[in-house]
Amino acid sequence: MIKASIIGCTGYAGEELTRILTGHKGVTLAHLVSKSFAGKKLSEVYGNYFGAHDHMLEALDIDVVGKDSDVVFTALPHGASAETIAKLAKYDVKIIDLSGDFRYDDLDVYEKWYKVNHPAKALNDGAVYGLTELYRDRIKNTKIVANPGCYTTCAILSVLPLLKAGLIETKGIIVDAKSGTSGAGRKESLALSFCETNENFKAYNVAGHRHTSEIEQELSKAQDEDVTIGFTPHLLPIKRGILETIYCGIKDGVTKVAIEKAYQVYDDEKFVHVLDGGLPEIKHVSGSNNVIIGFQLDERNGRLIVVSVIDNLIKGAAGQAVQNMNVMFNLVEGEGLSDTGLYL
Repeated sequence: MIKASIIGCTGYAGEELTRILTGHKGVTLAHLVSKSFAGKKLSEVYGNYFGAHDHMLEALDIDVVGKDSDVVFTALPHGASAETIAKLAKYDVKIIDLSGDFRYDDLDVYEKWYKVNHPAKALNDGAVYGLTELYRDRIKNTKIVANPGCYTTCAILSVLPLLKAGLIETKGIIVDAKSGTSGAGRKESLALSFCETNENFKAYNVAGHRHTSEIEQELSKAQDEDVTIGFTPHLLPIKRGILETIYCGIKDGVTKVAIEKAYQVYDDEKFVHVLDGGLPEIKHVSGSNNVIIGFQLDERNGRLIVVSVIDNLIKGAAGQAVQNMNVMFNLVEGEGLSDTGLYL
């Protein structure tokens, strides 16, 4: 059995990790670390753990966690995550980080967008960007996986095949994204309170969201030029889920058949699904590790409109982290991850 520990287990992504791993046949939970709730039972924070899967929450002891674990998931804020990983890296343990700290090839870009100095630069070159469908072979052999952002996962998987096939223009790509409130994490905030979000819909961080740079980094790898995008996130009055409507200018002569052929790259992927017709909805993926992509060719305006959906807490965070763990330990990639979401 793989001994797994989670640092930051009482945030929303950390709790989803805990829930998924309690049902994983190849994993036993070694340490659940929570700065805010150390000394309490997990069920005192999340009542759904009453009974068989209850655990005692611990304060962080790097030496104990490092020696007792085969894999450590860090679900911490940026900066704090890299500081913790710098200490963990001394041990014979694999690390899967859910923050943005190790996602960037160029740390100057990271520091510009996150507005902090990176505290563990020496480790960055060895980290692998954890978008499983793109970097599976590298993930198998790395010590540190940088789990992608939620908006980012949805956008990259939707657009990258089109760029690689040369079907769309590199300029003018617009990602119009909407997320449930859990994407902001488990913290007290007036802007995220019930009366502020219920029956409301608003844009935020317009032209300045950090995930813009992460998406651009990965899309640019498909071209010989830098790809820049317009990215506007919106807050939906729902708990979980992301829907992105992506507008791309198409090259002359591009057909529906060519687009379908480009997306065939996902034919053998367990968690990425491209619709033959129609468009996906958040209900189609909520509670699952799936990405569903649909598209409509707007020939009148010379534009391709792609609609894609994920569960931000699962494929956008905890589920993808477990998918990466399965790859790292040569397990069945879908182990512990349900194929079917929760429609209601």
